[in-house]
Amino acid sequence: MEHKVVMITGASKGLGKALTLAFAKKGAKLAICARSSEGLLKVKKEALDLGAEVLAVIADISKSRDVERFVAMAEEVYGRIDVLINNASILGPSPMPLLLDYPEEDFAEVLRVNAVSPFLVTRRVIPGMLERNVGSIINVTSEAGHTGFAGWGAYGISKFAVEGLTQTWADELRETNVRVNMVDPGEMDTDMHDLAVPDCDYPLAKPEDVVDIFLYLASEKAAGINSQRFEAQSEEV
Repeated sequence: MEHKVVMITGASKGLGKALTLAFAKKGAKLAICARSSEGLLKVKKEALDLGAEVLAVIADISKSRDVERFVAMAEEVYGRIDVLINNASILGPSPMPLLLDYPEEDFAEVLRVNAVSPFLVTRRVIPGMLERNVGSIINVTSEAGHTGFAGWGAYGISKFAVEGLTQTWADELRETNVRVNMVDPGEMDTDMHDLAVPDCDYPLAKPEDVVDIFLYLASEKAAGINSQRFEAQSEEV
């Protein structure tokens, strides 16, 4: 990872934070974003303390203008983006209502943040990768995006969209050296999981326990791997 430029969305906490610090330890140059400044700046400091170069930008990447600003700043600072991890997502209302009762505005917001955002960021980043004919894009999915579960509402549906987006981008880019894959990190001990399953009574993985598959997919060892779905808690890399 040394000297690779890695862009991570939703980096202020949870998996995004764990990924930022994992790549920082490997010597990557980082471009990270989140909608809230406090958590993002704390993560930036932790990554800097590990010796990494870090560009941290407050951005709502469901908005095209923020995507343009974030990616343009990263390209200006580093000259390129080698790896994109589309991690940012929201749960929606908690407890999650059944679809019959789901508020229309909340449903639209979850889809906008979780499904439209990775489309917008990927669309902006891919031209540079194609120009260099190399790059790795990793989308974060969920078991709820692979199998429909009652009560997972807009979040699950948005992750179904992420899986379709991954497969479509991968097929469109199959004749290039830009690869697009997805990772289901599994259930983790995060704020989002607390909101989704407030009465959880079983042990959960820590976000830092699932980063190895992301490091692998970002590396040249994964060259040629495209359009694949990985389950982080069952993969050995």
